[in-house]
Formats: sequence, structure tokens, C-alpha cells
Amino acid sequence: MTNITQDNLYLLLPSKVSWLAEMLSEDTGADVVEAVRRIYNSDLYRKLEVEETKLWHEGPVALYAEIFQENNPQLGM
Repeated sequence: MTNITQDNLYLLLPSKVSWLAEMLSEDTGADVVEAVRRIYNSDLYRKLEVEETKLWHEGPVALYAEIFQENNPQLGM
């Protein structure tokens, strides 16, 4: 088994973004391209691309909850 490091973390990120984009698109009505843009410009993505945060361990629902909270802090999930 290969250990996840900062040097190979980039291999996991496209699938995470894909899941998130689909969920975000469905919930907000944004097209997928806009959803991807939102994700790549989010604080969540900046944390996700740093191996030390271990956010890459999280599944799509947990990551979506975090990006939802980032975009809707008044709802206090």
C-alpha cells in the first residue's frame, strides 16, 4: 500500500472534487462548471490540498457539510 504524502495527494483530489461538484450542483442549481469553480476557490479546498489536515480521509458527505457551512455560516450546521 502506498502512503499518502503531500507529493501524491493530488491524485486523490479530482475524485473528491467530482463528488462535491455533483452534490453542490444538485443542491444549488448551479451548473457543474460553476460548482467546480466554487470548490476550487473555497477554504475547504485550500485545506483539502494540504496532506497534514487529513481531510482527504473524509468522505463526500462530510466534505460537503464543511463546504456548505463555509457558504452558509448563518445556518450553523
